Amino acid sequence: MRVRLDISYDGHNFMGFQRQPDLRTVQGEIEKVLTQIFDIETVVTAAGRTDAGVHALNQVVTFTPSKEIELNRLRYSLNCLLPNDIHVNVIQEVNDDFHPRQSAESKIYRYLINMGEANPFYENYRYELKRKLDVEKMIEASKLFIGTHDFKNFTTKKEDLKNFIRTIYDLKISQKENELCVEITGDGFMRYMVRMIVGTLIMVGLNKENKEFITERLNSVEHNVVIYKAPSNGLYLVKVNYKEDK
Repeated sequence: MRVRLDISYDGHNFMGFQRQPDLRTVQGEIEKVLTQIFDIETVVTAAGRTDAGVHALNQVVTFTPSKEIELNRLRYSLNCLLPNDIHVNVIQEVNDDFHPRQSAESKIYRYLINMGEANPFYENYRYELKRKLDVEKMIEASKLFIGTHDFKNFTTKKEDLKNFIRTIYDLKISQKENELCVEITGDGFMRYMVRMIVGTLIMVGLNKENKEFITERLNSVEHNVVIYKAPSNGLYLVKVNYKEDK
């Protein structure tokens, strides 16, 4: 039996998803509670490792329970024992060959930017830029990222089995009053990749860079990593898409 958990979490008080010694992480909190429930060390695998401060509306994790348990009862127990900044939305049994990362067809990330006056209640949940952006220029520049490209200059990863090749299916920028929303869908994302793409688009919106800055670094043979990286607090993992869910 293999169990899938669809979870949401507020990343503000976590040092990322991945378990780290002596640090509070999402994986660490979930495994601690599962170990308590099953009375044996239980390890989870996730669709992705979000960074410190990054939020998730729907992250997917799996684990193999050491004994049979009714799933609705397990979900209830988890939500009672987990800290308030983690919640299990859905629980279900999946095939043994289901892998939350390898089985994923695409992921959707969202980034929120405030161009108006700061609001302390949103400080941990969006980038309080407090400056006007040229949104039309950002939208035009964002089109360059769509498609299959070599993103080695938009990640801090030193090497990658896919040679840094990723496909961006969609990149939308929308505005509601002073809040800007960047939503990006792709087949996979490397370390800091979304934040570097957004950070670069912000520089375009501030008229500090132009589209040529992107074209010079996208698909480039030269390794010249961009220096722009949007803060983590504005980033959300929105959804992980699987063929099994269609």
